[in-house]
Amino acid sequence: MEFIDLKAQYAGLKSSIDARIQTVLNHGQFIMGPEVGELEARLAARTGSHYCIGCSSGTDALLIALMALGVGPGDEVVTTPFTFVATVETIALLGAKPVFVDIDPGTCNLDPELLEPAITARTKAILPVGLYGQCAEMDPINQIADAHGIAVIEDAAQSFGATYRGRQSCNLSTIGCTSFFPSKPLGCYGDGGACFTNDETLATRMRQIRVHGQDRRYHHPLVGINGRLDTLQAAVLLAKLEAFDDEIVARARIGAAYTELLQEAVTTLRVETYNTSVYAQYTIMAENRKSVQEQLKSEGIPTAVHYPVPLHLQPAFASPSLGQGSFPQAEAAAERVLSLPMHPYLSEFEIRRVAGAVRQAMSQPVTAEKN
Repeated sequence: MEFIDLKAQYAGLKSSIDARIQTVLNHGQFIMGPEVGELEARLAARTGSHYCIGCSSGTDALLIALMALGVGPGDEVVTTPFTFVATVETIALLGAKPVFVDIDPGTCNLDPELLEPAITARTKAILPVGLYGQCAEMDPINQIADAHGIAVIEDAAQSFGATYRGRQSCNLSTIGCTSFFPSKPLGCYGDGGACFTNDETLATRMRQIRVHGQDRRYHHPLVGINGRLDTLQAAVLLAKLEAFDDEIVARARIGAAYTELLQEAVTTLRVETYNTSVYAQYTIMAENRKSVQEQLKSEGIPTAVHYPVPLHLQPAFASPSLGQGSFPQAEAAAERVLSLPMHPYLSEFEIRRVAGAVRQAMSQPVTAEKN
C-alpha cells in the first residue's frame, strides 16, 4: 500500500502530463516560460485572488511574502510552533523573531483565542498555517491583525484547494502562500510554490523579489532571491489541474470514511462545519503511537508523523532570541499525531483495511512508550 500514490495519479493523467512536458521540451523556455503565466492566471482565477506569483518552492513563497512586507531584524512574526520548519526558518533567515502561539488541540491549528497577548509593538505579521488540509481560523485572526494594523500571511502549503466559510484558501488574508511539493494535494514533479494577493503593490514587489529584485533586465530596485518557477513544473501542474477538483472530492470522501470508521476507536481531528479540508494528511491521535505504527507496519500499512518535535523545542530555535515559552497543546500533539495513508486513489477495501488495523491496534492496552 502506498502512503501517497503518485504513480496511480500519473497513470490516469499520463497523456496530458506527457503532452504538456513535450510542449516545453519543444519550445525550450525552461525558466519562466509561457506555462508559468498560464498557470498563474488559472490559479488566480481558482482562488479569486487578483494576483498569483509562481515561485520555486513553498519555502521561497513564504520568504518572498515576508520580504515583500519588509520583515527584518527587530521585527516579530506570530505563528504556530506545530508546523513544518519552513514556516519559522524563513522568519529567522530574515533576522526576525518567531513568536509562538499554541494550537487548538481539536484541529492542530493556531488557536486565535491565544493570539492577542502575543502581539507587541514589534509584531510585523501573523503567519497561521492550514495544517493537514484545513484552513486556520482566518476571520478572528484577520480581525485581530486589522485592529493592530498588521499583515497576515496564510501558510497554505497543505490547504490549497480547501475552503474557509465558503472562500478559497490562499485568498483569505494579505498574502497566501502554498507549496507544490510532489506530495501536496496539488503537487508538481519537483519543487514549486506560489504567492497570492489582492494588493497590486505587494504583487509587484513579490514578482521583483523572485527574480533577484529585478524590475527590468539588470535593474534591481530591491534585494531579491532566485525564486523563479521552472516551466516544466508549471506544465505538470497545468495537467494535474484537470483532475484536481475530482481529487478534492475523493479526498473528502476518503476523509469522511476514515472518520466514520475510526471515531469510536480513536481521536480524529475536527473539521469545522463551515470548512472543507483537502486532507493533505489524515491524522489521528494515538496515545500508544509507536505500537500502533509497528502493528500497521507489520501489516504492510505505511504511516508518518507530522510532526514529532514542535519548533520551539528544535535546537535551531532554542536560543531565547528566537524561540520561547511552553506550548503544552503543541507538545501533546507532537507525542500523539499519526498520519494514515491518504490519496485520491485509495480503494474502499484499502480504507477499511487501514481503519480495521488501527482499531485493532488501538484496542491493545496502552503502555508507557518513548516516541
